[in-house]
Amino acid sequence: MNTFKSLEQEEPILQFFAYGDLGTVLQMVAQPFQSMAMQLVLDIPRNPERTIALRHLLDARSAALRARQYRDPNAPPETATEAARRFG
Repeated sequence: MNTFKSLEQEEPILQFFAYGDLGTVLQMVAQPFQSMAMQLVLDIPRNPERTIALRHLLDARSAALRARQYRDPNAPPETATEAARRFG
């Protein structure tokens, strides 16, 4: 079975799907994107369209992480506990 590191040798863009440096809450958001990226690399031959698919998936991951961290500018100030829940 291929590991993430060995797949990274085949497809360098996978390095951007790593999530170990994120907090626990954000890891929960990022993990499914890494799984999907790995599955694409395993199932689809390397070609320009696979690269585009991975780039779009990386964009979606970034948007999901930003969405998880989003704070309504009209909301009252949050406590440190509330902020910790958003960032993990």
